[in-house]
Amino acid sequence: MTGAGSAAAEVFAQILDPANRHDPYPLYARLRETPVAALGGDFHAVSTHPEIAALLHDPRTGKDERGSSVADAVPRRGEPRSFLSLDPPDHDRLRRLVVRQFTPARVASMHQRISVIVDALLDAQHHHDHFDVVDDFAYPLPVTVICEMLGVPREDEERFHVWADVLAHNLDPDPGDKTTTEAANAAQELATYTAQLMTVRRTQPTDDLLSALATGTGERMDDPDLVVTAILLLIAGHETTVNLIANGMLTLLRHPDELERLRRDPERGPRVVAELLRYEPPVQFIPRFAHADIDIAGTTIPRGAGIRLMLAAGNRDPQRFRDPDLFAPCRADNEHFGFGGGIHFCVGAPLARVEGEMALAALARRLVNPHLLTEPPPYRPNAVLRGPQHLEVGFDGVAE
Repeated sequence: MTGAGSAAAEVFAQILDPANRHDPYPLYARLRETPVAALGGDFHAVSTHPEIAALLHDPRTGKDERGSSVADAVPRRGEPRSFLSLDPPDHDRLRRLVVRQFTPARVASMHQRISVIVDALLDAQHHHDHFDVVDDFAYPLPVTVICEMLGVPREDEERFHVWADVLAHNLDPDPGDKTTTEAANAAQELATYTAQLMTVRRTQPTDDLLSALATGTGERMDDPDLVVTAILLLIAGHETTVNLIANGMLTLLRHPDELERLRRDPERGPRVVAELLRYEPPVQFIPRFAHADIDIAGTTIPRGAGIRLMLAAGNRDPQRFRDPDLFAPCRADNEHFGFGGGIHFCVGAPLARVEGEMALAALARRLVNPHLLTEPPPYRPNAVLRGPQHLEVGFDGVAE
């Protein structure tokens, strides 16, 4: 490995180190010094905005590691696979069936329900002077929403919460104590649960997304694809939104002027969320695999190599964003990577935006004099899905 590659590998190892989870951005800045850098083991890190944008849309890259030189270094996903880990044409066929049901109208139909859930969670804090934003708000909101939208019984949350935690942790390049075996067991238990649920939805359909997928007319998924798609929507439908809300509230508390602006003008919500997706993205980096030799930024990524697209680094690239380390909801032309990009752009982005906007506006409006009780807060162990594990916030009351 070259000197630059060796240095990048050392920086990447520090990014994975939980000791740096509270502020990895100086490390991302160091990675950007070499836009495309070898990490060893046939992996490359890509950390600058134009290069990430190019590769997100490059058909020579894909999500399926089978046949690559790094397949053995990637956690086994089993068969069948969700469309998130497939390439065209299989990806396109399965994603099309999901998009057909995950419509703007279905998302819009949840707006009032999201408002009710948000208010109920805050009403529960009337007789308290502090709460954990993660456990008491940022987690239960998207879990309740996605369960209702999919048709998953909310009372089963305790069961799939454990499975989801293990599978989410296993997304990291070095999952540590969350071994492949543990993840495989969690995946199997979740698949069994979901298969039973889909059987019920086929025979007793209701007005939910999983019933629509299971009983829709025309082209349909077979049972194995239905199960993995349901798992993907269930986990992806809440894990990243928890981080969006928790990271968002933490950022606003660190920028009280912006919190006050949002309190006075909730219509700022969309711009606040867009800037949060750039400034503190819920997903810090994602994998791709080179299906051909790719010449980029003076480096050749060889066919079969693994690629780490460092989204959080690209989001703060000073060549693309003015004052990139400044939280500025007024920022124009905010081409962030908060939802990825290309053919794998997040299917649930419209729902996540709405949840984030409504949740943060309500927190800003209803909490009286909110303030951090722990700074920095403890973080989840995940490097990929980065967010506070707990966010203890004090307040003087909850407004109506």
